[in-house]
Amino acid sequence: MTWPPPSRCAVFTPPGGRAMWLAAALFFGLLRVPAATQAQEKTEAKAEAKTEAKTYVGSEVCQACHEEVFKNFQKNPHRSVETGSRAEWKGNACESCHGPGSKHAEAAEAAEIRNPAKLPAAQSEAVCLACHSNKPPRVQSSHAKNEVACVTCHTMHKSQEELVRRAPAAVNQQCAGCHTSVSAQFRKPYHHRLAENAMSCVDCHNPHGSFLAASQRTVFASEPACVQCHADKRGPFVFEHAPVRLEGCAGCHQPHGSSNPRMLARPQVRTLCLECHANIGVTTAQPTTTLGGIPPAFHDLRSPRYQNCTICHVKIHGSNVSRALLR
Repeated sequence: MTWPPPSRCAVFTPPGGRAMWLAAALFFGLLRVPAATQAQEKTEAKAEAKTEAKTYVGSEVCQACHEEVFKNFQKNPHRSVETGSRAEWKGNACESCHGPGSKHAEAAEAAEIRNPAKLPAAQSEAVCLACHSNKPPRVQSSHAKNEVACVTCHTMHKSQEELVRRAPAAVNQQCAGCHTSVSAQFRKPYHHRLAENAMSCVDCHNPHGSFLAASQRTVFASEPACVQCHADKRGPFVFEHAPVRLEGCAGCHQPHGSSNPRMLARPQVRTLCLECHANIGVTTAQPTTTLGGIPPAFHDLRSPRYQNCTICHVKIHGSNVSRALLR
């Protein structure tokens, strides 16, 4: 007896027909796999052909439409990629950043050319770092962490003066465009002379990154940039004041600007000193009007002579003579 049994509504299947039907279905099903693969390969081949079709046409072709940009670029340091000693992109300076321009020249469409100014920050940065790989690691920079691309600060097609702003007034104006709260601190009564354009932000900070906090620039033996101007505070000292070494200048001073003399973080020197030299080690036998073990108990704050610590401790940044920083 065959299975399934024949009926008026069913098609008769001869003996062994079910096995043949399954084999045929499997065979024709397998035929569709190479067809799908071939279609995918054709799509990829078309995409590759479209990409490969883009060729380098030279900067002179770019000049035909972008004449003003081309003229300004002749004074740009980036032109050295085609005229310098290495001349890796001779005749193709524009395409060294924008990629092959044949399709863009034919269609005159912005979609056919790479524009680093409109790319995501990571991709735009990769274009610049292809040549500028000798810069400090931008992973340490707050600009990189906040996805601020190179083209945000640098105008690539301009002259040398506009590409890298070196005049203090120009640098300060550009930094103030984002760091508005910091710029306002320089308007306080006691501040570094940044508002007068006697110095710029990059004198203390490295915009491309640093291994110190807040992208502080390093000088000498990898020390903060403060000691480049305040060299008398540099040391090393025989007897150091611990906060100077451990916390740095910002432990006591507000570097951008302060309402207090000497840009101190507190209006009075003694209140600043007592943040560390507190009433430690006081016993019940000692009067409550005197300080404890740090500093010694004979400092009576009721007397004006003890209300300004720096009258006696004149070498608060460090001394080579006195352990108590007296001289």
